[in-house]
Amino acid sequence: MLKEFKEFAMRGNVVDMAVGVVIGGAFGKIVTSLVNDVIMPPIGLLLGNANFSDLKWVMQEAVMDGETVVTPAVSLNYGNFIQVIIDFLLIALAIFFLVKAINALNRKKEEAPAAPAPDPEPTKEEKLLTEIRDLLAKK
Repeated sequence: MLKEFKEFAMRGNVVDMAVGVVIGGAFGKIVTSLVNDVIMPPIGLLLGNANFSDLKWVMQEAVMDGETVVTPAVSLNYGNFIQVIIDFLLIALAIFFLVKAINALNRKKEEAPAAPAPDPEPTKEEKLLTEIRDLLAKK
């Protein structure tokens, strides 16, 4: 059973998939940073210094006893939802452009003129017929 598991785990497809998951996780962090640190601050500034992650609708305020929270606030955090949607759209857009670039490169390879195929060697029959023709031409 251990040998079978090792064969399964070391197959090319499984290893490739694992690499893809790791790279995808790292790419997700890059896109999240792009959204949070580069794209959202100007949008927040345009919307009056609003930070989407902080947008929420408080349905019930927190109950406090001095500095101690007795019951936490109940809120609908729609700003975080907006942020996650923007993250998703940017990731999808980045992947679209990546796939589009790869497809364009593949098309270039396919469209590249192939070297002309060498003429096939004559068959035995053709060689024999050529010899017969040449002998008849000599007579």
